[in-house]
Amino acid sequence: MLILVINCGSSSVKYELLNVAKETSICGGIVECIGGVRSSVAHEVVDGELIKRRIPCKDHHEAIEIVRDTLIDPRHGVLSDVSDVAGVGHRVVHGGEEFHSSTLIDRSVIRSIEKFSELAPLHNPPALEGIKSCMKIFELVPQVAVFDTAFHHAMPEYAYCYGIPYKYYKKYAIRKYGFHGTSHRYVSIKAALVLKKPLEEVNLITAHLGNGCSITAVAGGKSIDTSMGFTPLDGLLMGTRSGSIDPAVVFFLMKKENLTAEDISDALNKKSGFLGVSGVSNDIRDILEAIKEGNKRAKLAYDIFVYRIKKYIGSYAAVLGNVDAVVFTAGIGENVPEIKNEMKKSFSYLVESGTRFMTIRTNEELLIAKDTYKIITEQTK
Repeated sequence: MLILVINCGSSSVKYELLNVAKETSICGGIVECIGGVRSSVAHEVVDGELIKRRIPCKDHHEAIEIVRDTLIDPRHGVLSDVSDVAGVGHRVVHGGEEFHSSTLIDRSVIRSIEKFSELAPLHNPPALEGIKSCMKIFELVPQVAVFDTAFHHAMPEYAYCYGIPYKYYKKYAIRKYGFHGTSHRYVSIKAALVLKKPLEEVNLITAHLGNGCSITAVAGGKSIDTSMGFTPLDGLLMGTRSGSIDPAVVFFLMKKENLTAEDISDALNKKSGFLGVSGVSNDIRDILEAIKEGNKRAKLAYDIFVYRIKKYIGSYAAVLGNVDAVVFTAGIGENVPEIKNEMKKSFSYLVESGTRFMTIRTNEELLIAKDTYKIITEQTK
């Protein structure tokens, strides 16, 4: 059974076609620079050639049309018709308190995603555009939403509630939601297989380290705490996000710099993190190169990053009691082994007690495809 996975960003659409039964990727690609003068599409068939083209693309609907046309193109496509696709799975960042698992998309689900766009203004609106476009372009194909927040709904109330007047939680649902849930769930399942233990008997600390970063404490396959909060801004230092700061810093800067709420949001989300501290780049590769050249601010950014990882691992180890493994994944987690090695040295007592420090390549697309397959199969029974 073939499942198409769609991940819409503000100016891009990533896609991957997977054979769920074989757990293999058939092809994938990305449509970039949507709305630009010269948009581009890159399409790659596994073990085949990489095809890059420049195609004008004004919006996400046209981008999804490009995806469809690429998949059925007689020269390098892999489908005879869109009906060859059994289902389309969409990554949706924020599902609020409503969605505790992946779900078949209908009008009520679309309304809810629209409602939660206020909580994820950079992520939910493009996902919604992709969903609506796919419902038109892949008209008879079931659509499934897979939420980043869903995995973290197992957190106890004392872990997700903030120390603010409780009425604001009841009125506006202000609480910790957590993100990267699909990635944390995937590597948790894989770690249990590596450890040769049932997932229900495993305690893990999973570190998704990319341009966005989060760490999660996983007990028995369930998230019990995570570093990101009400939005993806909280927690670790990231590519352009500040991570955790004293809330009073916001008021101080707004007053001293005469900033609006939009200004401060832009500064903390897009101009902070590696980029803001180092003044070099939001990319860890550039940071590491700058460190080699003696750049002290780049070294400071890296040190803040590593220190916060260390603090979260230590605190979650205390929360879990015993830790079977600490798992590193995503762009930085998979490709910068120095961080894992540093953590092993810092937590030698965990290593001595049997904790394994491991790297597992995440595959959110496969998990989205499997969720989609499961849901549409259950619907047809």
